[in-house]
Amino acid sequence: MSQSTSIPKKQTRVRDHGYDNYMEIDKKVRKILKFQELFLSQTNNMLPVSRLDSLSRRIGFKQFEAGRFILKYPHVFEVFEHPVQRILYCRLTRKALSQIEQENEALLRQIPDAVTRVRKLLMLTNTGRVRLEHVRIARKEFGLPDDFEYSVILKHPQFFRLFDADDTRNKYIEMVEKDCSLGVCEIERVREQEYREKGVDAEDIRFSFIVNFPPGFKIGKYYKIAVWKWQRLPYWSPYENISGYDMRSLEAQKRMEKRGVAMIHELLTLTVEKKMTLERIAHFRMAMDLPKKLKEFLLQHQGIFYISTRGNHGKLHTVFLREAYRKGDLIEPNELYLARRKLAGLALMSPRKARVDNELVNYRRGGDEDDMKGGVRDYVEDDFEVIGNGRRGNREIGKESNGGGSDYSDESDDDSSLENDEDGYSATE
Repeated sequence: MSQSTSIPKKQTRVRDHGYDNYMEIDKKVRKILKFQELFLSQTNNMLPVSRLDSLSRRIGFKQFEAGRFILKYPHVFEVFEHPVQRILYCRLTRKALSQIEQENEALLRQIPDAVTRVRKLLMLTNTGRVRLEHVRIARKEFGLPDDFEYSVILKHPQFFRLFDADDTRNKYIEMVEKDCSLGVCEIERVREQEYREKGVDAEDIRFSFIVNFPPGFKIGKYYKIAVWKWQRLPYWSPYENISGYDMRSLEAQKRMEKRGVAMIHELLTLTVEKKMTLERIAHFRMAMDLPKKLKEFLLQHQGIFYISTRGNHGKLHTVFLREAYRKGDLIEPNELYLARRKLAGLALMSPRKARVDNELVNYRRGGDEDDMKGGVRDYVEDDFEVIGNGRRGNREIGKESNGGGSDYSDESDDDSSLENDEDGYSATE
């Protein structure tokens, strides 16, 4: 293959705003999840406002930031006055608690699917084993419960074996027996569907992947030829044992490169949301014979994968499977994904709607109680204004509210990452 008809090693990285916007919402959700875990660890799942600031620093929040963050999401968190102690408390709303219960129920119902995903994950490795800690770190992506070591691994001894390595003192998960019926890649299923529904030529689609380049990606004449040749290049299946092949030839190296694309493609299809951080993919690099420079390797195939650096000042790299998404949402959503996205929906709901809902509830209860609730609400807003500014002062109960007592704007303290992009993308507006 000549230089003019080979896929360039260094590609101009083009930003896809649909995936970046997805990660901006995910950034807010990750912060909300930290507070949720904090509340659920407390007695009666509620926390005094006076302790909120000190405890929030343990989960990475700055001083006086917790109060402003709580008031930004009234559909997730609510502040109330304790009827006996007469001090302010904060807790999760009924909608947030319902979302947590729905996600837990979905997590338990899909344990059989989680067992299959772990079995396929082990089949992707060279030795049929993987470190327990690496799976524990990525358990949310694979849809595993927190107690997966018992509920998934130890509870299914016919599939898995858990043992301690003598040389490294690490726990490993090992498959008991390889099931050939599970050794079918997701891309092979897609190819068969394309062949049956659209009547695509079998020779053209036999080794091809679905390629959707991001908007603004420049595709030249020679690049099209290189992609066409790469699509028809044979490769070894990720589930195939390649220990007996000679890897010294140039043809074998090209097949191994394409096998690496198929390996990461299959790994992403095993996740619940068809995405995973680049750092967690790197945990499986040695076990799956993935290339060393993963980021550069994935950027060669921007039509198959997309790497987003949004969400943590450019320090977090999230790899999306492009063919699984359309307009910022999964094409084939599952029950666990829908339950998780419901929390993002609560975070994006307008704070004004929460205020209107409270007024309607108070109206049904009666006018006198409405006045009392209005006074308590002003007391809450004034108290958080004091916490947010880091000042102590006198609070007046019953003060008339005009909507300016709390900052309900959906601005993020991390918006500086939108202006100062550290990943070197060429943005296409």
